Amino acid sequence: MTTATDFEARRQAIAAAHLKPAEERPASSARGVHHLAMICSDVETTVRFYQDVLGFPLVDVMENRDYPGSTHFFHDIGHDNLLAFFDFPGLGLAQAVEAIGAVQHLAISVDRPSFEAIRDRVDAAGLPYLGPDRGLTDSIYLKDPDGVQIELIAEPLRVMDGRHLG
Repeated sequence: MTTATDFEARRQAIAAAHLKPAEERPASSARGVHHLAMICSDVETTVRFYQDVLGFPLVDVMENRDYPGSTHFFHDIGHDNLLAFFDFPGLGLAQAVEAIGAVQHLAISVDRPSFEAIRDRVDAAGLPYLGPDRGLTDSIYLKDPDGVQIELIAEPLRVMDGRHLG
Protein backbone atom coordinates (compact mmCIF):
# COMPACT_ATOMS: atom_id res chain seq x y z
CA MET A 1 0.00 0.00 0.00
CA THR A 2 1.31 3.43 -0.95
CA THR A 3 1.41 6.01 1.81
CA ALA A 4 1.06 9.76 1.40
CA THR A 5 4.77 10.09 2.25
CA ASP A 6 5.70 7.54 -0.46
CA PHE A 7 3.53 9.34 -3.00
CA GLU A 8 5.00 12.74 -2.15
CA ALA A 9 8.56 11.41 -2.46
CA ARG A 10 7.72 9.81 -5.82
CA ARG A 11 6.00 13.00 -7.04
CA GLN A 12 9.03 15.09 -6.05
CA ALA A 13 11.42 12.68 -7.80
CA ILE A 14 9.38 12.75 -11.03
CA ALA A 15 9.13 16.56 -10.92
CA ALA A 16 12.87 16.93 -10.22
CA ALA A 17 13.78 14.61 -13.10
CA HIS A 18 11.31 15.82 -15.74
CA LEU A 19 9.43 19.03 -14.90
CA LYS A 20 11.19 22.10 -16.24
CA PRO A 21 10.25 25.64 -15.14
CA ALA A 22 7.76 27.21 -17.56
CA GLU A 23 10.33 29.63 -18.93
CA GLU A 24 12.67 26.73 -19.82
CA ARG A 25 10.07 24.53 -21.55
CA PRO A 26 10.07 24.43 -25.33
CA ALA A 27 6.82 25.06 -27.15
CA SER A 28 4.87 21.89 -27.81
CA SER A 29 5.25 20.38 -31.24
CA ALA A 30 1.49 19.67 -31.24
CA ARG A 31 -1.29 22.04 -32.31
CA GLY A 32 -3.96 20.24 -30.26
CA VAL A 33 -6.10 17.14 -30.41
CA HIS A 34 -7.25 16.67 -34.00
CA HIS A 35 -9.64 13.94 -32.93
CA LEU A 36 -9.88 11.15 -30.42
CA ALA A 37 -11.36 8.09 -32.13
CA MET A 38 -13.40 5.52 -30.25
CA ILE A 39 -15.50 2.54 -31.29
CA CYS A 40 -19.25 2.51 -30.75
CA SER A 41 -21.80 -0.26 -30.99
CA ASP A 42 -24.61 1.87 -32.48
CA VAL A 43 -24.20 5.09 -34.48
CA GLU A 44 -27.71 6.48 -33.79
CA THR A 45 -27.49 5.90 -30.03
CA THR A 46 -24.02 7.43 -29.87
CA VAL A 47 -25.00 10.51 -31.89
CA ARG A 48 -28.09 11.08 -29.74
CA PHE A 49 -26.04 10.84 -26.52
CA TYR A 50 -23.18 13.13 -27.58
CA GLN A 51 -25.27 15.65 -29.51
CA ASP A 52 -28.60 15.72 -27.70
CA VAL A 53 -27.54 15.01 -24.10
CA LEU A 54 -24.01 16.43 -23.92
CA GLY A 55 -24.48 19.18 -26.51
CA PHE A 56 -21.56 18.29 -28.78
CA PRO A 57 -22.82 18.91 -32.35
CA LEU A 58 -22.34 16.27 -35.02
CA VAL A 59 -20.18 17.94 -37.70
CA ASP A 60 -19.51 15.20 -40.27
CA VAL A 61 -20.29 11.61 -41.23
CA MET A 62 -18.20 9.60 -43.67
CA GLU A 63 -17.23 6.06 -44.48
CA ASN A 64 -14.22 4.77 -42.56
CA ARG A 65 -11.33 4.79 -45.02
CA ASP A 66 -9.84 1.66 -43.42
CA TYR A 67 -12.97 -0.52 -43.20
CA PRO A 68 -15.60 -0.28 -45.95
CA GLY A 69 -19.14 -0.17 -44.59
CA SER A 70 -18.00 1.32 -41.29
CA THR A 71 -19.25 4.78 -40.32
CA HIS A 72 -16.74 7.41 -39.14
CA PHE A 73 -18.39 10.44 -37.55
CA PHE A 74 -17.25 13.51 -35.67
CA HIS A 75 -18.58 15.67 -32.82
CA ASP A 76 -17.33 19.18 -32.05
CA ILE A 77 -15.97 19.45 -28.49
CA GLY A 78 -14.76 23.03 -28.85
CA HIS A 79 -11.54 24.80 -29.79
CA ASP A 80 -11.32 22.91 -33.10
CA ASN A 81 -11.09 19.58 -31.25
CA LEU A 82 -13.18 16.64 -32.39
CA LEU A 83 -14.45 13.47 -30.78
CA ALA A 84 -14.74 10.77 -33.43
CA PHE A 85 -16.38 7.37 -33.50
CA PHE A 86 -16.37 4.30 -35.71
CA ASP A 87 -18.77 1.43 -35.84
CA PHE A 88 -17.38 -1.86 -37.13
CA PRO A 89 -20.42 -3.82 -38.29
CA GLY A 90 -19.89 -7.54 -38.54
CA LEU A 91 -16.77 -7.74 -36.40
CA GLY A 92 -18.53 -8.83 -33.18
CA LEU A 93 -16.32 -6.72 -30.94
CA ALA A 94 -16.50 -7.19 -27.16
CA GLN A 95 -17.09 -4.46 -24.57
CA ALA A 96 -14.00 -2.60 -23.40
CA VAL A 97 -12.70 -3.13 -19.89
CA GLU A 98 -10.74 -0.82 -17.62
CA ALA A 99 -7.17 -2.04 -17.99
CA ILE A 100 -3.60 -0.80 -18.18
CA GLY A 101 -3.24 1.12 -21.43
CA ALA A 102 -6.98 1.78 -21.73
CA VAL A 103 -8.66 5.16 -21.39
CA GLN A 104 -9.91 5.56 -17.80
CA HIS A 105 -11.98 8.64 -18.63
CA LEU A 106 -12.16 11.56 -21.01
CA ALA A 107 -12.40 14.95 -19.26
CA ILE A 108 -14.06 17.71 -21.28
CA SER A 109 -14.10 21.32 -20.08
CA VAL A 110 -17.44 23.11 -20.24
CA ASP A 111 -18.46 26.53 -18.95
CA ARG A 112 -20.71 26.73 -15.87
CA PRO A 113 -23.97 27.43 -17.77
CA SER A 114 -23.28 24.48 -20.11
CA PHE A 115 -22.39 22.30 -17.10
CA GLU A 116 -25.74 23.06 -15.47
CA ALA A 117 -27.67 22.53 -18.74
CA ILE A 118 -25.94 19.20 -19.41
CA ARG A 119 -26.62 18.02 -15.87
CA ASP A 120 -30.30 18.93 -16.33
CA ARG A 121 -30.45 16.94 -19.59
CA VAL A 122 -28.67 13.98 -17.95
CA ASP A 123 -31.19 14.11 -15.09
CA ALA A 124 -34.10 14.35 -17.54
CA ALA A 125 -32.77 11.32 -19.42
CA GLY A 126 -32.51 9.40 -16.14
CA LEU A 127 -28.83 8.63 -16.66
CA PRO A 128 -26.72 7.76 -13.61
CA TYR A 129 -23.68 9.86 -12.75
CA LEU A 130 -21.34 10.81 -9.92
CA GLY A 131 -21.03 14.39 -8.68
CA PRO A 132 -21.36 17.16 -8.03
CA ASP A 133 -21.03 15.91 -4.48
CA ARG A 134 -18.31 14.54 -2.22
CA GLY A 135 -16.13 17.51 -3.15
CA LEU A 136 -16.78 17.13 -6.89
CA THR A 137 -18.48 20.50 -7.18
CA ASP A 138 -17.04 21.16 -10.62
CA SER A 139 -17.31 17.67 -12.17
CA ILE A 140 -19.80 15.03 -13.09
CA TYR A 141 -18.82 11.57 -14.29
CA LEU A 142 -21.10 9.51 -16.47
CA LYS A 143 -20.78 6.69 -18.98
CA ASP A 144 -21.70 6.89 -22.64
CA PRO A 145 -23.89 4.17 -24.20
CA ASP A 146 -20.86 1.90 -24.64
CA GLY A 147 -19.41 2.45 -21.18
CA VAL A 148 -16.80 5.12 -21.94
CA GLN A 149 -16.48 7.25 -18.82
CA ILE A 150 -16.82 10.97 -19.50
CA GLU A 151 -15.98 13.70 -17.01
CA LEU A 152 -17.61 17.06 -17.63
CA ILE A 153 -15.57 19.61 -15.74
CA ALA A 154 -16.68 23.20 -15.16
CA GLU A 155 -13.14 24.53 -14.99
CA PRO A 156 -11.18 26.23 -17.76
CA LEU A 157 -8.71 24.32 -19.87
CA ARG A 158 -5.43 23.71 -18.02
CA VAL A 159 -7.05 24.23 -14.60
CA MET A 160 -7.60 21.39 -12.10
CA ASP A 161 -9.09 21.95 -8.65
CA GLY A 162 -8.58 25.71 -9.11
CA ARG A 163 -4.86 25.23 -9.82
CA HIS A 164 -3.30 26.23 -13.16
CA LEU A 165 -1.59 23.21 -14.77
CA GLY A 166 1.81 24.19 -16.05
